[in-house]
Amino acid sequence: MHGEYKVPGGKLVVVDLEVEGGALRGVRVAGDFFLEPDEAILAIDAALEGAPATTDTVALAARIDAALPESTVMLGLTSEGVAVAVRRALAHATEWSDYDWQLIHDAPQSPELHMALDEVITAEVAAGRRPPTLRVWEWDSPAVIIGSFQSLRNEVDPEGVERHGVTVVRRVSGGGAMFAEPSSTITYSLAVPQSLVSGLSFADSYAYLDDWVLEALGDMGIKAWYQPLNDIATEVGKIAGAAQKRVVGPDGGPGAVLHHVTMSYDIDADKMLDVLRIGKEKMSDKGTKSAKKRVDPLRRQTGLPRQAVIERMIDSFRNRHGLTRGQVTPEELAAAEELVRTKFATDAWTARVP
Repeated sequence: MHGEYKVPGGKLVVVDLEVEGGALRGVRVAGDFFLEPDEAILAIDAALEGAPATTDTVALAARIDAALPESTVMLGLTSEGVAVAVRRALAHATEWSDYDWQLIHDAPQSPELHMALDEVITAEVAAGRRPPTLRVWEWDSPAVIIGSFQSLRNEVDPEGVERHGVTVVRRVSGGGAMFAEPSSTITYSLAVPQSLVSGLSFADSYAYLDDWVLEALGDMGIKAWYQPLNDIATEVGKIAGAAQKRVVGPDGGPGAVLHHVTMSYDIDADKMLDVLRIGKEKMSDKGTKSAKKRVDPLRRQTGLPRQAVIERMIDSFRNRHGLTRGQVTPEELAAAEELVRTKFATDAWTARVP
């Protein structure tokens, strides 16, 4: 069995092993990390040898920590990272390189259609009818996107929404409300097979699926990191928020994961606070100023036009994983438009949590 895991902000860890009698055998850990002293790698292998194949990530990491020499120094490597690679091997996880990735980057579309396309495309990946897909959104109008479980009245100011001509939509994933304007927001979705994140915790899958974009930001001079559970942050503030939805495959099969991210290229903080309600504890003058400062736009940090940022992100993904230009099929578009009519443009869905 073979498992790989790139430690967030670190290096690649590779584990090869067998399972005999319910225990790990022939464990060999490798990778492009740095480790001192040399014998520490043997201690890691020995710590994992004989461990029950059912051992979880925390317990595997504890075995490694207990076996390491006191003088051990890890660079680009963590005991938890090794443990995750083991679990991915046991789960027969797939890797990014196992797939032919497709890019969809179409003309601007309505907020409701974007919600529907996420659901349709992920379902197609889960059914094996579509390859794993990176979809970069273009908005045709400003929107507030609330999480699947958020209260509409608690999150959205109806007067502000009407005043600014903002469409309110509810997505299928959880998480918090976001304000998007066509020229000020960068949004993308990944629809990936469940096997790509096998062996990862729900929380770890967030950082794993966005490691490529952290590298892209680094190439643009932005030092960014994942701030659990679902934010991408820099030293001067948050720049993005992520959300996920797991979709079961046909006949209860392994399915797919929808992972989407909204990034702030630019932001009208006053308008954002006019259409989004912030909690009572943030309504003081200090809290309002804090809310405005919390998001730090990419425009200020990069000095690049929005389209240039998008192109660099796409190039980064292509260089790491390969990427072929594709499109929404007529069948997928028809299914999405039907979902707009029956779900995403209806009060029954948008106000399902009043």
